[in-house]
Amino acid sequence: MSPSGTIYEPLQHTFSSPPFGRAEVADAMRLGVVSCPAATPLREAARIMATNRIHCVVVFDVAGEQPVRVVSDLDLTAAAGEDLDKRTVGEVARAEPLKIGSGEPLARAAQLMVEHETPHLLVVQPESGHPVGVLSTLDLAGVLAWGN
Repeated sequence: MSPSGTIYEPLQHTFSSPPFGRAEVADAMRLGVVSCPAATPLREAARIMATNRIHCVVVFDVAGEQPVRVVSDLDLTAAAGEDLDKRTVGEVARAEPLKIGSGEPLARAAQLMVEHETPHLLVVQPESGHPVGVLSTLDLAGVLAWGN
């Protein structure tokens, strides 16, 4: 039996995109939005992130209609010494979601991330503003690494 976490056959990337200078947000983003209500306990948010291997969860308003914050793994780390079953994502989520359209240039997304010092952007449909995905700095790294 191999130790936990050891990978003997590394994943082979099949990532393909235009070069960074011609790429759009849709070329790099992850489709779908993993979300939770503001009343979600931090431990549950940690489980959501760990299970889905993601670094943030979008926090929606009480009605579940509008994204109001993003809780990140860094927010969870800052609260690690506290009672994670009593604290909620609404109490610790620091960032309002920065939004970008799926058809925007990837360079614009990178600029927003740097200007606002955030590793995630909420990707929205340009016509409706409906959230359709998340773009992370790691997604940008993939385009830089494998963009043709």
